[in-house]
Amino acid sequence: MAKEGADMTEETQYMIDRNAGKEGVSVESPSNAKEMRAVVLAGFGGLNKLRVTKKAMPEPQNGEVKIRVKACGLNFLDLMVRQGNIDNPPKTPLVPGFECCGIVESVGENTQGFEIGDRVMAFMNYNAWAEVVCTPVDFVYKMPDEMMFAEAAAFSLNFVAAYMMLFEVAKLREGMSVLVHSAGGAVGQAVAQLCSTVPNITVFGIASCFKHASIKDSVTHLFDRNTDYIQEIKKISPDGVDIVLDCLCGENTGKSLSLLKPLGTYILYGASNMVTGETKSFFSFAKSWWQVEKVNPIKLYEENKVIAGFSLLNLLFKQGRCSLVKSVMDKLLSLYEQKKIRPLVDSLWALEEVKEAMQRIHDRGNIGKLILDVEKSPTPLMANDSTETSEAGEEEEEPEGDNDSKERMPFIH
Repeated sequence: MAKEGADMTEETQYMIDRNAGKEGVSVESPSNAKEMRAVVLAGFGGLNKLRVTKKAMPEPQNGEVKIRVKACGLNFLDLMVRQGNIDNPPKTPLVPGFECCGIVESVGENTQGFEIGDRVMAFMNYNAWAEVVCTPVDFVYKMPDEMMFAEAAAFSLNFVAAYMMLFEVAKLREGMSVLVHSAGGAVGQAVAQLCSTVPNITVFGIASCFKHASIKDSVTHLFDRNTDYIQEIKKISPDGVDIVLDCLCGENTGKSLSLLKPLGTYILYGASNMVTGETKSFFSFAKSWWQVEKVNPIKLYEENKVIAGFSLLNLLFKQGRCSLVKSVMDKLLSLYEQKKIRPLVDSLWALEEVKEAMQRIHDRGNIGKLILDVEKSPTPLMANDSTETSEAGEEEEEPEGDNDSKERMPFIH
């Protein structure tokens, strides 16, 4: 399995490098069409709720940038959105996705700082998985000249989140130790790279065993998520660790808190343990929260421990901290240009292959970031599973006897 993951990443890197000289700045719309392809989520539930369909092309409003999308990022959060496994989910049908990159096609009135033809990456409050997007200028950033579109789609959300948790929340500095869960994922690898920019940082990584061969060089100590990693870490560092980054929640919360040194910081930035099957499960939701130890403020006071939460999207779209994120992005792009960090791309998928891409995330099979490549042609088998539908996103339910489809997309329950 480890070799399979490594081969997938190497093949993807070859595809990125092969296309390096082909990424131009053409912004011509095919046939001046007023419609575009987009991934539409018709309702919350399983993979059959996703379809690629035609939608009206958006036009930039005051202060917005219109982007011809080249690539989009796919995150575990997108899987939770599909299931409706988040607080206050938006109404469906909707176009998922929170990050993309591409070429500026036009700008709205009172929009400064960008010109037609600029290569950019952007945060989106949904609607990213489409051929064309419009978003306020505050959420758009210029790409470095040497950055490929696949890298840009893997850069913004994961590296900004990793940087802010490490440096803004936990105040990482020389000599500290960091425990990161899901070390083989896109955020985990961003954390590992950013830690390497600070002297004498010890990184403890937790990941599935089959990923170890591919990521062992990126962390100081690597442990299987299915073993008693608490005792193994205490053998190496009896006092525990300074920082814990947890995207799992559930029983891992108590374990992680027990590892914190005095003045240590535990940061929760996800709850992937809530996802066990194809659709939202009340049992999995309840189990995850019941497994979380009740936090006693007096105990925190006595043990000098800090508990924090972090949501980059809430920081951007609900709490209005665009200027802070912009300053972080500037620092990250400087590190990229100094070749100190580089996003790890797991694989590229066509829009029509979004179901299979989500399956790979569900199975925790990715090493690094999954990318939806808007210009990539799907394989015929995968394309057949993503039949186009109406603009409203209404989909045909998969027949109960469609065993062929179920075999291609197995779930572990």
